[in-house]
Parts: sequence; structure tokens; C-alpha cells
Amino acid sequence: MNLVETSMQLTHRGALAMIVAAVGKAEEIGQPQCVVIVDASGVALAEIRMSGAKFLSLKSAKAKARTAASIGAKTTSIPEAVRPLIGLATDGNVTGLEGGLPIVVDGHLLGGIGVGSGSGDQDTEVARAGLAAIGADL
Repeated sequence: MNLVETSMQLTHRGALAMIVAAVGKAEEIGQPQCVVIVDASGVALAEIRMSGAKFLSLKSAKAKARTAASIGAKTTSIPEAVRPLIGLATDGNVTGLEGGLPIVVDGHLLGGIGVGSGSGDQDTEVARAGLAAIGADL
């Protein structure tokens, strides 16, 4: 029985590279965004609210990142029927809103990225740019 195991983790440099790439994509599409990167336990490693992004979207971006990290899947994987109830039950910490993706590298779940302030498609596009910066599985 193993009492200790080795695991991969996202570094601060990786989180910063993701933020830079996500901001670059948001600027490219002309939509200021809130971007949050969390580790596998849901702790924020990096976050930014771009100038012009909706300040309340920072809260939804964090919920998206934590949800993706918790379930190891995109936030829209949460069934539509339970989204309102799960949001209420978790005080808004779990969401089915579009824009949250897991950070998976070589099959290892390292955390989540959450993006908010644009349309769902824009949020996801910006999140995917963040993942691509570190070679995460898309």
C-alpha cells in the first residue's frame, strides 16, 4: 500500500502564462474578460479583471474555474436541470455556466480555468487560449 504518491501541479509560471494567453485572446476578440486559474483543490493561483470587464464576472469566473477543477470537466457538463439547485446549495460556488474548463496535462487534472464577462462562446474561446499556452489537453 502506497502512503505517498507523486503528483503534477500547475506552477505560478504556468498560471501566469495562461493568464497572458487568455488576455491576449480577449484583446484579439475585443471582449474584456475576468480570468481565474485555480489549482486542483480550487485555490486561486492567478486572476485578473481586465479593464472594462464586468466586476461581478470575477465571481462567476472563479466559480467556473473551481467547478471545472472539482468535476474534471467543462462546466456545461453539469445537467441543465440541476444547475439552479446546485448553485443555490453551494452558495454560487458551483455553476453550469459556459466558460469553465479543466486544466488537464498528460491525463492529470491540475486545476481549472474560468472566464467571464463575454458571451458563453467568447468565455470558452478565451479559456481555450489559456489552456493552449501550457499545452493542456483541449
